Amino acid sequence: MQWGWDGDGGGFARARRQHAGLPVPIKVPPGGEHADFRANSGGPLAVKPWRMLSLDRLAWEAHVEACGLDQPPPRHIRSWIYRQIVDKPPLKVFLCSPRSFCAGVVRAIDTVERALALYGPPVYVRHEIVHNRYVVEGLKAKGAVFVEDLDEIPDTKAPVVFSAHGVPRSVPAEAARRGFFALDATCPLVTKVHREAEIHFRRGREIMLIGHAGHPEVVGTMGQLPANAVHLIETIADAEAFVPKDPQKLAYVTQTTLSIDDAAGIVAVIKARFPNIVGPHKADICYATTNRQEAVKRVAPVVEAMIVVGAPNSSNSQRLKEVAERAGCPYAALVQRSSEIDWSKFGSIQTLAITAGASAPEVLVEEIIDAFAARYAISVETVSAIGEDVFFPLPRPLRDIEAAE
Repeated sequence: MQWGWDGDGGGFARARRQHAGLPVPIKVPPGGEHADFRANSGGPLAVKPWRMLSLDRLAWEAHVEACGLDQPPPRHIRSWIYRQIVDKPPLKVFLCSPRSFCAGVVRAIDTVERALALYGPPVYVRHEIVHNRYVVEGLKAKGAVFVEDLDEIPDTKAPVVFSAHGVPRSVPAEAARRGFFALDATCPLVTKVHREAEIHFRRGREIMLIGHAGHPEVVGTMGQLPANAVHLIETIADAEAFVPKDPQKLAYVTQTTLSIDDAAGIVAVIKARFPNIVGPHKADICYATTNRQEAVKRVAPVVEAMIVVGAPNSSNSQRLKEVAERAGCPYAALVQRSSEIDWSKFGSIQTLAITAGASAPEVLVEEIIDAFAARYAISVETVSAIGEDVFFPLPRPLRDIEAAE
């Protein structure tokens, strides 16, 4: 092994995070005085930063022998390595667990990818399959075509996928009228809320839906029933002002991605006003939302800042940021990529928490950690709220094809 350019720029950060007792690959900056070393080898540049106490030649030679390197690095490379490792301020990073994809998101993405594998492109998807630009762009590159309305889709035999957030009844009805091969990737936990609302309606109950106006899930839930059958309640003030037709015939359901505490406050007001109101047999806020918020609550009081990886139109990601702030974190930021980090907000912090919304892939968490590792000497600890092992099968048409294979 020789000293030279390591093409894997993220290897250094990953190895430091893992605290491995093995050589750590480092990316030497391109150009200038290091060009000759890159040209003379393609092998990785390796050091053990937690064991490197000095730059004296004897120490380096001992390290070189231990790592199986051919020769120690020249002094200017030693100095650069030392600056990269030793001169960085320390930063303790708490990784919240669980984080990133939930079972419903995995099912939705797998639905599009499986349809592409079986039928080839194009596969049409109504609305973003999940609220994450990285995921959407990745599926576009594979041949998915995203639209906001079925009117944008030409007459076709290609699959048409409904997003994880659910759709009003009018959408599958229109798809059937036009003869589309529709695949419903609605999260089963959202479908559960749809079925609850339908049952309440059939039993003559007026329905209160706790949620956020305009969110696709709320639009889909309200669209399961005739106009004015469902009343949207966004705030405690809405709950206090609502006047039902018959206080004895009331029910409520909720959006699955709400803040647990916000929803609890609204439900408390509703139950105090209408003691006989009928609620869900099991909480509508989904397990993934609950678990990710619980993990954030555990670390928020003990860190100086928190990064939530997620999209601004992701309800569950926005709620994580709000939960962090309310739980005592001095500064919380919602970012989609490392390029969005405002480094002036972090300065000389010594503790940081990182989590990700249920629609944000883990690769973006890795990217954020790499960005901090480039500026800080990081150590990482995982804070777990609860384990997750939930799995949802693909839509039945895709399962039937798999069974036939």
